[in-house]
Amino acid sequence: MPTRFETERLTLRCPQPGDGPTVHLAQTETLDELRRWMPWAQAAPLADESEAYCRRMQARFILREDLVWFAYERAPGGAEGRFVAAVGLHRMDWAVRRFEIGYWRRSGCGGRGYVTELTTALARLAFDRLDARRVELRMDDANAASWKVAERCGFTLEALLRGDGLTPAGEIRSTRVYARVRGVEEVA
Repeated sequence: MPTRFETERLTLRCPQPGDGPTVHLAQTETLDELRRWMPWAQAAPLADESEAYCRRMQARFILREDLVWFAYERAPGGAEGRFVAAVGLHRMDWAVRRFEIGYWRRSGCGGRGYVTELTTALARLAFDRLDARRVELRMDDANAASWKVAERCGFTLEALLRGDGLTPAGEIRSTRVYARVRGVEEVA
């Protein structure tokens, strides 16, 4: 399992102790954009909560319970530049080899194709390195930006789960389920 890898413009690495201040700044800057979609983004975290999150995600990565990477713009010489997103493979079923891609992007980093680049890279990693049979993306039906990423990355809309959950504000929501499945479509 790679703890660090690169895409065309980004460096991804698993969380580590000391990442808290960087993640905290990005979370608090982006809170207004995330609040509508992410249950965890309803209030600004304390700085020590962000550090605890980074340490917990590193432990879950080591245990292969949740695979999170932080994405940074690649600076000259390959150094980590600005933190732009957190991405991961979640809700994994190792027996079936099923993974769900999740992400959040830092405010001010939209419109650059970063999330599409990251989603493509994680799908490739899942199929090529983890022998995935199925990779999913799930999002609120109202989150057009996220479902457009899924479509740009070649995922197929399989279902609209009507009224299947609540938004963070407590309103009824529907969920789009996109997937790529080995043997059903090309997974290159």
